[in-house]
Amino acid sequence: MKRIIRYLLTPVLLISVLSSCHKIDVPITTELTPNVFPQNDAQYTQAIGPVYTALRSDFGVAYWFEQSLSSDEAIMPARGGNWYDNQNYRMLHYHDWNRDHGFTSTCWNYLSRLIGTSNQAISILRQTMPEGASKNSNISELRTMRAMGYYMMMDLFGNLPLDTLYGDFKPRANVPRAEVFNFIESEVKAALPYLNPAAGVTTYGRANRYTAFALLAKMYLNAEYYTGTARYNDAIIACDSIIQSGRYALEPRSSYLRMFYPNNGPQMKEFIFAIPFDPTALPSPGTNGMMYRARYDVPRSMRTKYSLPYTPEGPESTLPEFYAHFNDPGDVRNGMWLTGLQYNHAGQPIIVNTTKKGYDFTYTGSDGSAAYAYHVNLTPNIVLRLNAATFDVGNDEIGWNMGYRCNKFYPDSTSISRNQNNDMPIFRYSDILLMKAESILRGGTATLGHTALSLANMLRAERSTSAPLATVNLDYIYTERAREFVHETWHRNDMIRFGKFEGAWGFKTNNETYRRIFPIPTNAFVLNPMLIQNPGYQ
Repeated sequence: MKRIIRYLLTPVLLISVLSSCHKIDVPITTELTPNVFPQNDAQYTQAIGPVYTALRSDFGVAYWFEQSLSSDEAIMPARGGNWYDNQNYRMLHYHDWNRDHGFTSTCWNYLSRLIGTSNQAISILRQTMPEGASKNSNISELRTMRAMGYYMMMDLFGNLPLDTLYGDFKPRANVPRAEVFNFIESEVKAALPYLNPAAGVTTYGRANRYTAFALLAKMYLNAEYYTGTARYNDAIIACDSIIQSGRYALEPRSSYLRMFYPNNGPQMKEFIFAIPFDPTALPSPGTNGMMYRARYDVPRSMRTKYSLPYTPEGPESTLPEFYAHFNDPGDVRNGMWLTGLQYNHAGQPIIVNTTKKGYDFTYTGSDGSAAYAYHVNLTPNIVLRLNAATFDVGNDEIGWNMGYRCNKFYPDSTSISRNQNNDMPIFRYSDILLMKAESILRGGTATLGHTALSLANMLRAERSTSAPLATVNLDYIYTERAREFVHETWHRNDMIRFGKFEGAWGFKTNNETYRRIFPIPTNAFVLNPMLIQNPGYQ
């Protein structure tokens, strides 16, 4: 089993002490005061650890659902009432969520906790660490992580309260997104000179200098949407800072799929910043910290194929509109999809022994209880056969096997629970190349001898055996981003930037533009009555 990075395995007591929401209602009483902890380099690192634990906490579940199920990338219908879950998944697909939507509330709390935990860790290190390069580096790392939390929260919710002083419980109103953007930019720029320039094992899973540049590149690429002012040349400069470092490279076709295996990690030369997951790591209190992709993506009939110690449920699939992007037969990324008739690794058909009624609940023959051997067949279309109003395809083999499945984060047979070892990347080198190509196509100035075409072909050469492109446009970049970053929480962001979020897909027809950001949840107003609800929401 992959060894988790040491700073994530902080003691339970320390995690409990340092974890915090954006606003804390009661004082924390503990023996671990700045007078006795931290006092040396190892303890300073432990004080940083809870920030990364907070980042891991709800990233792989609630945050993933919020970003992906609200796009055309993934859909999770009910099956005979299973996975209806108070309409949480249905609302994301139909774009009719409200301020009481479960995952929206969880994401607000999750990212507030990340920011609050960062504030607390910064406060402790400012009080306890001696002045010098080490203090500057550690606090800059924490400021970068706080900025990342604000970026993720700004991307989802737009207008936010800015709170950087731990222990100040005064409520603050949310400020416009452009002001939040400026704050994040200033924080990252202030941190950059002091961040560790190393890459690889020593900084894996931690914010280094190139994490900061990648965050800036992502902000500048989206700046026209976030603030109304285009910053494509700034995006190119940030990308070039990573490209010219020479510390990262594209994984070749031969190892692309392995980037997402359970044993991935610092050996992956594309990973600029990734979240390490380990079933033995303790989560933040009140969260799960889980990485559940196989549970959601692998059909229940395939437990034996992947030697899993549990039965996966497989309620999640993609839509035909999204799968249509995978139209190059020479593309290695086709290998991460489960489609059509299914076979085990020995080439034998995967058979489910059921009844005629168990195969098809609409069967009306008198022999519905007769035995039926079904060769598992994943079909592309989602049909609400049982009840359209409850988003239900039916609790039979036909229903459970509707939709192609993305098996990108390969099932982990070493874990005794549903939690996987696969680390989840946030920034990869391929994203840097595509962000630069897109920025050039949107009017930025080409640099380093690159063109949008040459950058697109760099990636294509490592993903497909097909001939290089002769031309490239924004439509191609959008499609290539869909292929490259499926299930990595970026597709909603891409759909908005490319003007596709208001389109119709699956069963969704809602084109309300205010849903590009989510409502501030009801529970947030209870804690902070100075908040102002986002436009369009009651």
